[in-house]
Amino acid sequence: MPKILVLYYSKTGNTEKMANAVVEGAKTVQGVEVELAYYATAEQLKEFDAIIVGTPTYHHDTTIDIKKLFEDAATKNIDLKGKIGAAFGSYGWSGEAPRLVVEIMKNRFGMEVVEPPLLAKYTPDQGILEKCRELGRKIAERLIRK
Repeated sequence: MPKILVLYYSKTGNTEKMANAVVEGAKTVQGVEVELAYYATAEQLKEFDAIIVGTPTYHHDTTIDIKKLFEDAATKNIDLKGKIGAAFGSYGWSGEAPRLVVEIMKNRFGMEVVEPPLLAKYTPDQGILEKCRELGRKIAERLIRK
């Protein structure tokens, strides 16, 4: 059964709301296993067919935990080529973090990324949360077709 990891970091709860909505959407598709996590090791990334990362933007960057995860995966030569990747997150001023994650997934790891990343300025409204559900559903459907 295809497996999706929705990995997120959230300090204020905004990115967490988005992560939960992504999971809700993915779970509407039969035959896909979905795991929501606040932490993962580089080695655990190999276990999933799709990796969806939720990261807020702090000081024009992604969080240290997300950055360290991808640095560890690169150092350990974790093979993510061909896996589906996507990113989302909330921000207050600039919103670079999800874009950086997509760039790393695509250019460093050769993942099949969904672009552009999904962004919410401050607290995600119902429209953004619906887009999060749609993102989860589309990725799950893509895995079933694969």
